[in-house]
Amino acid sequence: MKKLFVYYSLSGSGDAVAAYLAQNGYDTRKVITEKPMPKSFFLQIMKGGFAAGIGKKEKLSGFDPDLFGYDAVVIGSPVWNGRISPPVNTVISSLDLTGKDVSFVLYAGGGEAPKAVEKLSALFPGAPVTVLKEPKKYPEELEKLKL
Repeated sequence: MKKLFVYYSLSGSGDAVAAYLAQNGYDTRKVITEKPMPKSFFLQIMKGGFAAGIGKKEKLSGFDPDLFGYDAVVIGSPVWNGRISPPVNTVISSLDLTGKDVSFVLYAGGGEAPKAVEKLSALFPGAPVTVLKEPKKYPEELEKLKL
């Protein structure tokens, strides 16, 4: 079974998840936005949190939506304002996940993301959603992933 982790990472938590999954046989595909986020943490919170709150999508640079040959797809997103990040909103709307074993990994500062889980559960009934608390800072959180 060929597995892929498609993800966005701003703070490095998604990169920590990607490294862990790569060690466990997953291919990884990092999403890059056309316009970078501001350098200031405050501005990142303001811009990203607002955009996530309204369900905005972000233009991606060089994103490859082709999933040919993959049986399982895990999609990873930071949680902003309790919701999925705008780059991952774009990923979700761009991928044809028909016939794929789909699951989600969310990385949240507080370790909880009920609004994001609710949205994903509505869009993808039955797809597992795992929420990790800052896996870059707390690598033991990675043990929650069911591989």
